[in-house]
Amino acid sequence: MIKRAIDIALAAGEILNEKLSSGVTVEHKGRIDLVTDADRAAEEFIVQQLERLFPRHGVLGEEGTQVEGSSDYLWVIDPVDGTTNFAHGFPYFAVSLGLLRGDDVVLGVVYNPQTKECFAAEKGSGALLNGRKISVSAQSTLEQSLLATGFPYNIDTAEENNLASFARANLITQGVRSLGAASLDLCQVAAGRLDAFWERSLEPWDIAAGSIIVREAGGKVTSCQGQTFRTFGREICASNGLIHEGLVRLLSEVDR
Repeated sequence: MIKRAIDIALAAGEILNEKLSSGVTVEHKGRIDLVTDADRAAEEFIVQQLERLFPRHGVLGEEGTQVEGSSDYLWVIDPVDGTTNFAHGFPYFAVSLGLLRGDDVVLGVVYNPQTKECFAAEKGSGALLNGRKISVSAQSTLEQSLLATGFPYNIDTAEENNLASFARANLITQGVRSLGAASLDLCQVAAGRLDAFWERSLEPWDIAAGSIIVREAGGKVTSCQGQTFRTFGREICASNGLIHEGLVRLLSEVDR
């Protein structure tokens, strides 16, 4: 299944690149929450391929797809994670495909068509970047770590806007980046380029694929309070494992 998922992600990525070249139509789902014709075209393609290859599987997509399956497998897909980046031509966005069996994520593929980097993982088989094994960093102190996070679309009205956590983490680490694509941020942790990533107010298609890629690269994934990670739990804290306790403690102290 992972080979087929990679093939689908690569082909969907070409749809995105072609749309960027020919011109993108942008609509607003909210004040700063965008959707483009490329999102819809890529999701339609992905769903068609999944239904053809895995007719018994369910599919849940960001742009409204809900296919009831007759098995316990569910594909959770984001055709363009980082739509705002995509709409502005900022080359940090991805096609993200995660596969759940029951509540367990068993497969994930995240592909950035601009950099041609394809991250993939299957439960128990390790994590790969363009076919080569990757692993999380060996950084053991929060003070020497580089982190990433993100913010909700309704940052101006949300109670949990993440700004206090962002400020506190910036003061005691080497920096916190906000790059605008959670799936790719998780993959940067898996590749050892970032030491941790956290975010709240997320959807399952933002984090399903990335969560297993971090775990299979040797990292740790929990909620922001250190509890068991749930794909539909709306938040994630992912790290190399070595700084995880310290980061969770920081986030919990700010929350209080």
